[in-house]
Amino acid sequence: MRRRYILIFIFGILALCLLAGFAYNLPPIHERLAWRVDTLRVQVKRYFNPPEQVVFVPQEQVDAIVSGTLTAMAPTPTSTSLPLTETPVPLPSLTPTAIPPSLALTGIRHEYQKFNNCAPASLAMVLSYWGWQGDQFQTRAYLRPSFEIDDKNVNPYEIVDYVQKNTQFDAVWRVGGNLELLKRLLAAGYPVLIEKGLLDPHDHTWLGHYQIISGYNDAKAQFLVYDSYEGPPEAYGVSYDVIAQFWRHFNFVYVVVFPRDRTAEVQSILGAASNPQQNFQSAAQLASAEAGSLTGREQFFAWFNLGSNLVSLQDYVNAARAYDNAFALYAALPESERPWRLLWYQDGPYPAYYYTGRYQDVINLAHSTLLNVDKPVLEETYYWRGMAKEALGDRAGAVEDLTRAATLNPNSTPAAEELRHLNS
Repeated sequence: MRRRYILIFIFGILALCLLAGFAYNLPPIHERLAWRVDTLRVQVKRYFNPPEQVVFVPQEQVDAIVSGTLTAMAPTPTSTSLPLTETPVPLPSLTPTAIPPSLALTGIRHEYQKFNNCAPASLAMVLSYWGWQGDQFQTRAYLRPSFEIDDKNVNPYEIVDYVQKNTQFDAVWRVGGNLELLKRLLAAGYPVLIEKGLLDPHDHTWLGHYQIISGYNDAKAQFLVYDSYEGPPEAYGVSYDVIAQFWRHFNFVYVVVFPRDRTAEVQSILGAASNPQQNFQSAAQLASAEAGSLTGREQFFAWFNLGSNLVSLQDYVNAARAYDNAFALYAALPESERPWRLLWYQDGPYPAYYYTGRYQDVINLAHSTLLNVDKPVLEETYYWRGMAKEALGDRAGAVEDLTRAATLNPNSTPAAEELRHLNS
């Protein structure tokens, strides 16, 4: 009899576990509990393998690694010390909008983000300002096509790509923004989507986050923001200093969405930044100046930004050196200040090292990045590691990584095209 009760108890426990698993995967319940389960899993993993202790050390003797053959494989670099070779885009001569001491744009429909969905939710909010009727589920279907895979980041160029392909609006993304530019755009009636650093409310460590700038108040020295995570539904104030500091963590990147018939006005407001080449050159100069004037973690971000801008200018040799400096500063930071999630969001070091023939650095950096993520995601990381493995003759490893990258997000990287090349 006692054995019978034991068996009933065991089968009862198994049935409850199955029922709990089934219930957890129901969309309404999963939406509410997934982030809690994920947070617990990350905390357990961090306890046994602290990610802030993982430090990437670039290979030494950079110049000796870069051979003439490998350098010839890279696109022609553009030095930031040389004049631009691209003809500047002629800008319309429009009367600038007067900038009042304060303003607040209205008409943005707030959405609280679903788990790890700040970019799709924020984009949906910006589009709602222009009368778009969709929501974050529509934007997520393109920007993060597999909800189960839990893509950690959406790049600004992916946001622009979505707007141009799936709406009647247009969009641009640029770097090197500043507070006065935000005010000019707002004064002309354009909310601005920025990506910036944020302290995670759960563990107080650094992460990336999208936020909408919808107004400002000079008297209070505050921007008004709509935030998909922190809320509330109406805009709230964030100081100019906080925006400036944490915006630096993403190279002062911004996205502007606008009706297509207002392209000339947006170009006029952006001025020289309307030209991508000039924009990256100006942002590189800003980052170089900050790298020489800032200290601590902010100096690390300045060097990292310099590398990212030089990558965009295809000056890969100097970009790699800038990243080397950034990683050296990272290793010297107190562990509590290390932004160990940074490579989840920005992948500039990979092409910098790849196009200077530093394939093992690409692989080592990718490995250290993947150690710090709780799931096998980050399609950009797998893409560049696959490319480096291919360059080193590891075809099987390249196919494995490129296949994973293409599976994670077929809209994000050229992994599928590279796979076709490998299999041809």
